[in-house]
Amino acid sequence: MCRLLGVVSLTPVSIASAVGDAVLTDFLALTKIHGDGWGVAGVDHVGDAPRVMVSAGSALDDPEFVAATRELRPTASLVHLRWATTGLAVEPRNSHPFLADGLAMAHNGSIKPMDSLDGLLEPAIAASMRGTTDSERYFALIRQHRAATSTLAEAVRRAVAQLRKSHPNASLNALVLGEDQLIVVHAHAHSILPAEDIAEISATDLPSEHLEDYFALRIARVGDGDDARVVVGSTGFGDLPWEPLPPESVVAISMHDLSVTTHPLVLPDATRPAKPA
Repeated sequence: MCRLLGVVSLTPVSIASAVGDAVLTDFLALTKIHGDGWGVAGVDHVGDAPRVMVSAGSALDDPEFVAATRELRPTASLVHLRWATTGLAVEPRNSHPFLADGLAMAHNGSIKPMDSLDGLLEPAIAASMRGTTDSERYFALIRQHRAATSTLAEAVRRAVAQLRKSHPNASLNALVLGEDQLIVVHAHAHSILPAEDIAEISATDLPSEHLEDYFALRIARVGDGDDARVVVGSTGFGDLPWEPLPPESVVAISMHDLSVTTHPLVLPDATRPAKPA
């Protein structure tokens, strides 16, 4: 389980400046639970591929996390705080975001049984993975679908729809950065926290949203003119003007103009175009 934060802006800006110090401080407070690694991906300009920094340690008081969120000035970025699934190693190769084929991806959820994911992957894609997580296998499936689709959003939608059939109770929430856009997967309709996770959260002073709506993602528009930006985040931190994201959907945020396009997971009509949000 993890926490996600994504930013898309019209001009380069640090993550701290994009969301505000108070929001970033709230986000970092979540390391009380989500302290099994962190990662930051950023795209500096339209047309660039993402770069990634990851660590298997806590983001709190980590100078590299400070540099990644306060000194670098990307145009689009995503941040991930990891709460490792039981049994999966806490090591850099398992830290999100994963990077391959010009894409970066971070996931919030657990897809079990994990071994069943291997049968969905072509040998070449499977061989390209570095870590041992279900999340990297999910990313590999997205990359596999990308070879047969005209857009990244459609590749993500197909991968999520495929996993939703085989793993109906899994949270597939994710952020995918690349190809001049941030893709947001909001798909957790039947997901619940395990009892041991509820107990661990209850033993802390984290916001009540962590129990009431742990898997939800929100979206906010802040600033105007050249300072306009779109922020996406998990529940439990920040005081931005959050709005709910459509359930069971894939949402694409363009780096070109901050336009937002929603792609439902289940298409009522295969010929119907995606509707602007």
